[in-house]
Amino acid sequence: MSGLVLAVAHDGAHRFSKPTALFIRLRAGLGVEGDAHAGVTVQHRSRVARDPTQPNLRQVHLIHGELIDELNAAGFAIAPGAMGENITTQGIDLLGLPEGAVLTIGAAELAVTGLRNPCVQLDRYRPGLMQAVLGRDAAGNLVRKAGIMAVVRGGGEVRPGDAIAVRLPPPPHRPLGVV
Repeated sequence: MSGLVLAVAHDGAHRFSKPTALFIRLRAGLGVEGDAHAGVTVQHRSRVARDPTQPNLRQVHLIHGELIDELNAAGFAIAPGAMGENITTQGIDLLGLPEGAVLTIGAAELAVTGLRNPCVQLDRYRPGLMQAVLGRDAAGNLVRKAGIMAVVRGGGEVRPGDAIAVRLPPPPHRPLGVV
């Protein structure tokens, strides 16, 4: 399985959307250099309020560009970085990856930790967006489509156009849960 990086983004402040950039620098064990969510321990405000000592399993947020296409077709006017992701991908079924899958992007290496749980900030950005990133599978189970989270195992620069290689962990594969 392989894909491409469509866009990269980061922001040093805790804002919902992140401006796109020419490149981002990933730092092992920390996340995206210069991003408000980088750190060994959790950096998301709501999680810090509950327990600031939790490990940061949300160092890098990835969204598949196919979701952005789907949302734009539904009239939401979404651009890369708009939903707070650091890396927008193309050609990889991010939501179908198992826990522990490894993404190699250039020299950087990410370990997938879980799903992003959509929150009310989506509706504050665009009314109805939260519902648009939720769905149901054939069995009626809730499907969260707002991207995945990862930690940085090996640092390096990531740029639009970079190839993404996926390495699956040994079976049995565990589906992604919310982190």
